[in-house]
Amino acid sequence: MAGDSISDDRGVCATLRAGEPFAGRQGFSYAPAISAETVGAKAIHMQLLTVPPGARAKAHKHARHETAIHVLSGEVGMWYGDRLENHMVTCAGDFVYIPADTPHLPYNRSAIEPAVAVVARTDPSEQESVVMLPDLDAIRP
Repeated sequence: MAGDSISDDRGVCATLRAGEPFAGRQGFSYAPAISAETVGAKAIHMQLLTVPPGARAKAHKHARHETAIHVLSGEVGMWYGDRLENHMVTCAGDFVYIPADTPHLPYNRSAIEPAVAVVARTDPSEQESVVMLPDLDAIRP
């Protein structure tokens, strides 16, 4: 995640690349970029998400934090709502908004191509707000 930074009395501006991917509790691989850990962010986290072909996350929500997603490639489906009763499909070029505390379960609709997206969340530490919802996993096998 090497990059440049410029500092003045307002703080530090930085450029960096996504870091080494890590396995999130949700079941996907995330490459962190902007976060509390990398640049000292106070209210935002931004990362690159890769969803392998045919993969699906575990049902979860982000306590008290909103999520914005920009799909770069692939086609992703997502079940969402208190009982995962709603469904949406997004593809390259789409933007997605997930309100705070909304249960959701995303998955890659393709069996052969990965899906890639930029994810931004109002949680600067990213995984701290993840609340797993195992009782919902069986609703959408």
